[in-house]
Amino acid sequence: MAERIEQRLEDRIPELEQLERVGLFTRREIRAVLRKASALEYKIQRRALRKEDFIKYIQYEINLLELIKKRRARIGYSFKKDEIENSILHRVHCLFNRATGKWKEDVQLWLSHVAFCKQWNAKHQLSKVFSSMLAIHPNKPALWIMAAKWEMETQLSSESARHLFLRALRFHPECPKLYQEYFRMELMHAEKQRKEKKEFERAKMDLGEFNYSEEILNGEMARIIYRDAAQKIKGVEFHLAVLSIAKLFDFTEDLQKEILESLQTKYADDPLTWDYMARRELELGSLKSTKHTTKQMKVSEMARREERCCAVFEEAVRAVPTEDMWKCYITFCLERYNRKTNSEELKQKRLERTLSVFNKTHESSLLPEALYKQWLQLLLESNLPEEATELAEAATERFRLSVETWQMRLQVLIQLKSDDVTQCFEEALKHVKSKGSLPLWILWVEWSEGTNSKEDTEALYQRSLHATTPAESVTMKEMYLDWTYRNGGYKKVKRAFTRLCENRPFSLDFFRKMIQIEKEQESCKMLHLREYYERALREFGSTDSDLWLDYIKEELSHPQGKPENCGNIHWRAMKMLQGDLVEDFVSKYTLLQTGHL
Repeated sequence: MAERIEQRLEDRIPELEQLERVGLFTRREIRAVLRKASALEYKIQRRALRKEDFIKYIQYEINLLELIKKRRARIGYSFKKDEIENSILHRVHCLFNRATGKWKEDVQLWLSHVAFCKQWNAKHQLSKVFSSMLAIHPNKPALWIMAAKWEMETQLSSESARHLFLRALRFHPECPKLYQEYFRMELMHAEKQRKEKKEFERAKMDLGEFNYSEEILNGEMARIIYRDAAQKIKGVEFHLAVLSIAKLFDFTEDLQKEILESLQTKYADDPLTWDYMARRELELGSLKSTKHTTKQMKVSEMARREERCCAVFEEAVRAVPTEDMWKCYITFCLERYNRKTNSEELKQKRLERTLSVFNKTHESSLLPEALYKQWLQLLLESNLPEEATELAEAATERFRLSVETWQMRLQVLIQLKSDDVTQCFEEALKHVKSKGSLPLWILWVEWSEGTNSKEDTEALYQRSLHATTPAESVTMKEMYLDWTYRNGGYKKVKRAFTRLCENRPFSLDFFRKMIQIEKEQESCKMLHLREYYERALREFGSTDSDLWLDYIKEELSHPQGKPENCGNIHWRAMKMLQGDLVEDFVSKYTLLQTGHL
């Protein structure tokens, strides 16, 4: 092994000598490079190889390349690249090849090699990397697409890209993304040939020696791909995806028409088809801008186009009266409403239309729960409080068991400062199960804190502690402790803490809050802090190493603390902590002893 390492280091000497000779590195830097390289070489020649060692070595070499690049730019020296950079590049490729040979399944390692090749323009090497990677990972369509795109866009070889897509489709005959990108590639190839032909014709060159097929120029290859894919891939999403790709090319009118007809024939009842057909009206028959086109004319044109879209949507919800179809319609209306416009008239029209569609959907009992919230926000923004209150009530009638819907209704009533808040809370808790009711209790006590008397809020907190499930009562205990301290002071919170400790479960924050409250007192007593820490450790001593460390710090720093207790606390911590927490505790305790924590 030593001989192999010595040989590798000797192989570096010519490039390092060149670096020193041309003034890019000093002799001292050359020695540092050799020392580092020697250490890295030893790590990758061991029997038990580690991926991290290869990654560190590769990163070191890349950093070296970047440094050389900067030094060259600084002194304006651009010669001897074959002897310097090419030698390092070759070494990095060898390291990547060894690493990917050892850890073949690590896709990220392969992709790092690909990125390196692209960065340093190693085209020949990249071709080999793609070939090896695809042989090992033929089950990943994204890698095939990446390789084909590189062939098409960088190597300018549509033939190689086509060959890769065809190979990929043998492994993934029903992959929509592969067909989409293959479809795009063929249209890009057709566009490229059309531009070439146009340039030759403009230069009045003889096209006899160039073979430009009319079928390829018109995108027939893409049409063949689409037809083949349409037989294998079901679903409207694929048709819409290839249609959006076709629309990027100005010579695909016939192809777009064919895809659209197929879409309407095969998926006439799909909401996405209707959604596309409706939104298409925004693009059709747009007003051509001229010097005489006024802002009002543009606004009127936009209003007419939106009306046409809505006419299609109205037809859609009659033909396909489903929740998804209405959702598409509402989404469109909200998008248009949220678009900026300086025309108050257009803004008002969009608002009225959106509210009308929400109402129709609600009356059809097809409005999803999540959309009620958006409708309510719209009503409140539009200063329609009565309508918002009625809607919130209707929503809870429809979704009686939903905590989120009751929460939404209560927030509306609170925002509008209604007198019915308490009554609504009571009604909500009758319908909602105790498990999951925590958000309602939090909302209620927070509202009560700012509205009701201390006595009422105290009673509400006590009620919430009994009404919530044990797991959820933990949050209420924390909130109650905090509220009691803010409103009743230290003595009252201490009594409340003692009472609350009678019923499990607790959270660590519950104890930490009480510890913090004690530390805020002018006469902070170590006796009380010990009590709180001991109570906390009974619950969390086996799962939280920081708690033990804080206890030790308290004994060391508090005026009434007893440093002699630290040894006993340390011993107890070592016995109670589980698994890796012991090691974590020991390392932090060592730092504490040396004054670094």
